[in-house]
Amino acid sequence: MVRGMGHMGSAGEGIGLVFLTLALCIAIMFEQCQGRSAYEEPANCLRLECAPYQVIHSQKDYEIRSYRTATWISTSPLNSNSYKDAVGHGFNILAMYIQGNNDQAANINMTAPVLVDMFSSTTSSRNQTFTVHLYLPQKYQNNPPLSRQVHPVKLPKHRHAAVKRFGGFLNDTIIPGQVLALKKSLEGTPWESSIARTQSGGRVPCSVAGYNSPYEYENRVNEVMFWFD
Repeated sequence: MVRGMGHMGSAGEGIGLVFLTLALCIAIMFEQCQGRSAYEEPANCLRLECAPYQVIHSQKDYEIRSYRTATWISTSPLNSNSYKDAVGHGFNILAMYIQGNNDQAANINMTAPVLVDMFSSTTSSRNQTFTVHLYLPQKYQNNPPLSRQVHPVKLPKHRHAAVKRFGGFLNDTIIPGQVLALKKSLEGTPWESSIARTQSGGRVPCSVAGYNSPYEYENRVNEVMFWFD
């Protein structure tokens, strides 16, 4: 009688352990999908001030973020058939601004990422319009130095972004493939229809974010982003 009770107790403990393990796995999966980032914080964000965001959903190949509206400094739209040429020109303008070419003669700390909005041309299959943005440090959020070459803007224009991260150097060859990969990852998800609805309401850019200088060759962090409400 006592031996039988021992076997029943062991079986009960085993079943209880199985249920506990399942419960823990479900809890971990839920936590990963409901607010934990699929991506680690870029290394440069440990030394640079980076635009803050909250992860609201994550998968292996992408994550959904919510960005807080903030002040960025922006170039005028740049028409070009080359991402590299347009962004090189745009960043040089922003670099002069943060190095003191502004009405406060302020030397502004570099931040991350450099955000580039890309709009396809309505008149040409090749030309695009690029706008280059740089996040302003908290010190200047409410009182941005002004300049004739750049202007402050409130970003993002839309509440959420679907984001795919990748490495390497940004150029006209690698970006289209990453944009297509993000689009495929979102197929059949609720985010796909939200993005489609937002894009149907007007011109919405695909954005590219870069977290590294051209002189950093290892552990580069780049992202492509689809905005939506």
